[in-house]
Amino acid sequence: MKNYIHLVIPLIMVICLVSPADANWLQRGLDAFKGQNEVADETDLSKSEITLGLKEALKVGSENVISRLGRENGYYENPRAHIPLPDSLQKIQTVLEKSGLGQMLTDLELRMNRAAEKATPKAKDMFIDAISQMTLTDAQNILQGPDDAATRYFQDKMSQPLEKEFSPIVQQSLSESGAVQTYDNMMGDYRNIPFVPDVNADLTSHVVDYSLMAIFDYLAEEEAGIRNNPVQRTTDILRKVFGNR
Repeated sequence: MKNYIHLVIPLIMVICLVSPADANWLQRGLDAFKGQNEVADETDLSKSEITLGLKEALKVGSENVISRLGRENGYYENPRAHIPLPDSLQKIQTVLEKSGLGQMLTDLELRMNRAAEKATPKAKDMFIDAISQMTLTDAQNILQGPDDAATRYFQDKMSQPLEKEFSPIVQQSLSESGAVQTYDNMMGDYRNIPFVPDVNADLTSHVVDYSLMAIFDYLAEEEAGIRNNPVQRTTDILRKVFGNR
């Protein structure tokens, strides 16, 4: 009972002093506190706040990244995110160009990037759902890690599930952008060239791999900014968790 009183009195004092701007993170902290099966101690409450802060960092970061990449030329004119032709097509690029198919290659590369730009915004909710799976233990380990620790944890844990969910979105975007038709037409002409090796390219996997790589690259940058730049701590919980670091 004494331990319980030791917890409740400080919480009541914080509730009385909190400003309206802090109400959001406080309510989430209280909800996490109430959800414990046993009476939590101050360390448990701190872990809950840490988890909320790291999830918020990934959420805010992913929203910023998706907004940056998921627009026209977000990939195509961005050296860090630009999606090149698949390796198999690069190997026969000279043959294609000499056969008058160079423009089709250029068109295909543009349409692949357009597909990624169109698909990326549709992944927003999928990323946020994946972020919600972070646990208290994960968060405690991540907070003291390097500036991209949360991003790399997220990448290690969620790359395969995200790839599975993202693939049909990209596949549809490739079809809608005309990339699939361009590829089929180009390869049909290529196969009519005598003595050329058989070549295939999985456009969907190629675009998915490069898209996720760019998203995680920029997400790491966003996380580092939130950790080190007060201006990028745009919510109360971010300021709470990262403000004194």
